[in-house]
Amino acid sequence: MTLIKSSLSPRSTDYLANRAAMQALIDELAERQARAAAGGGERGARKFREAGKLLPRERVEMLLDPATPFLELSPLAAEGLYNDESPAASQITGIGRVSGVECLIFANDATVKGGAVYPMTLQKTLRAQQIAFENRLPCISLVESAGANLLYQDEVFILGGRTFANQARLSAAGIPQISLVFGSSTAGGAYIPGMSDYVVMVRGRAAVYLGGPPLVKMAIGEEADDETLGGAEMHARVSGLSDYTAEDDADALRLGRLILSHLGRPKPAAGLARRVAPEPPACDPDELLGVIPADPRIPFDIREIIARLVDGSRFLEFKPDYGPTLICGHAHLDGWPVGILGNNGVLFSESANKAAQFIQLCNQTRTPLIYLQNITGFMVGTQHEREGIIKHGSKMLNAVATSTVPQFTVIVGGSYGAGNYAMCGRALDPRFLWAWPNSRVAVMGGEQAAGVLGIVQTEQARKRGQEPDANRIAMTQMMTRQKFEQESSPWYATARLWDDGVLDPRDTRMALSIGLSVAHNADFISPGPPHYGVFRM
Repeated sequence: MTLIKSSLSPRSTDYLANRAAMQALIDELAERQARAAAGGGERGARKFREAGKLLPRERVEMLLDPATPFLELSPLAAEGLYNDESPAASQITGIGRVSGVECLIFANDATVKGGAVYPMTLQKTLRAQQIAFENRLPCISLVESAGANLLYQDEVFILGGRTFANQARLSAAGIPQISLVFGSSTAGGAYIPGMSDYVVMVRGRAAVYLGGPPLVKMAIGEEADDETLGGAEMHARVSGLSDYTAEDDADALRLGRLILSHLGRPKPAAGLARRVAPEPPACDPDELLGVIPADPRIPFDIREIIARLVDGSRFLEFKPDYGPTLICGHAHLDGWPVGILGNNGVLFSESANKAAQFIQLCNQTRTPLIYLQNITGFMVGTQHEREGIIKHGSKMLNAVATSTVPQFTVIVGGSYGAGNYAMCGRALDPRFLWAWPNSRVAVMGGEQAAGVLGIVQTEQARKRGQEPDANRIAMTQMMTRQKFEQESSPWYATARLWDDGVLDPRDTRMALSIGLSVAHNADFISPGPPHYGVFRM
């Protein structure tokens, strides 16, 4: 492989301006993440401490193997929704190592309204379950929840049932389901331990029941306290719902780690055999902060990003002189072989054809694919329509949609229109999708949308024999720009789970490394030959 020759100048005025702009966005990201991580704030934390309980994030930290990373998923979910009363969607999800086993961890944040479940809580759970299924990750649920927020019953009812069905399907696929119950697990939430393979409950604190004491009294007139109705002792001795009884939070986490240690879940040998000794990039990843121009209209070379992600900054570029607006090639990332596709401009027929061929080749060799998105879309105009841009773009989209190797997407700039689809956007179900804090995702840019609407309104007025209302058109265009500016921001997108999290660019290699590692838990090396839809030629 060839060492990528970087032309980046870390002392140049442009680099320093770019870096300052990116650092401001990273600072904003850190502030937003800190607010979400605070959950219910000091008041909620104080209640936990007074009760002698560990905070939800302390539980996660104690569960994980020491000095190992935790890749949190969707940490800004639900930001700006529900009057901002559900930070992080009232739940922590992420990937970490427990007793040496890569796991998907779910933790209710009961500092936030008792861990009540909102619609986005369930969407976040469903996304994490999808990741667990695709990558065969054991699921550990740290349970303490008041159940559904009844103000949103119409939105949570079906989604809640789907999460329980997924637990059954995961278990049926041989993917362990483990619940550690630290407090209340009420109504539908009782099915989280009920659908688990292993259940640990904390003595004197766990309370698992379909109907709590008030509901039981109202429904059948029976008086019962939490412990009698659904405590750890009762479920261990009488109902049999609990398999292990813990003395406190720390003991429950100890038991959870012990359970994981006995599961015996090695990675398939075929995948491990492909990994070589990892090495850091030759180009400093810290310089990623200065690669992206502060002005998004200014182009940059995607190779500068690739050079700061891949091992040794080495890259075997595929068809370097053909379809140059899409860069394709082979590399290693943390020792794992990967194929990379990155945008260097608008997609033309040639670049789409190159992508389709490269994706097919990577499927033949069972090589995971990484997409680096900075794309305005496909080229338009009479010439390109006549040259078949639709059918050539469709070939690329066909190849992406039917690819059977793990695919990972990072939005490093703009992501607009069909370009988002062709570069494995959320609708194409990549294993993981992350965004940088400068990213933009929309059907088109705000200026373009405003311009199109202005032309349409002008033509409609003239068809009616009227003079276009310039003030009305200007107002529509202004409102359109504002709407697109808000709705294309990374904060809007990540709050709605359009991605799996917004990354500091310097954390991209780490996130991709974890994603590649967990992808190799599933045997994608040995499936039969790939199958594609019909390519229009």
